[in-house]
Amino acid sequence: METSNTPHVPAPQVPVMTIERFSELTGLSPDTVRGQLNQGNLPLIKVGRRRLVNVALFTAECLQSEDWQ
Repeated sequence: METSNTPHVPAPQVPVMTIERFSELTGLSPDTVRGQLNQGNLPLIKVGRRRLVNVALFTAECLQSEDWQ
């Protein structure tokens, strides 16, 4: 059986979350999260007037980055 060196990271429980919730889970301030969204460093999805962090896309991008290989 072939083993992989890629770390096993559990999939997020939700594909998107509010800025406030993402802030709570990461320990970043809501202003920092908003700044990262505005700069394009975190993926954003708009639902109506709400701006949400696209956690699913963020996780996929992190796992596909060269640092994981």
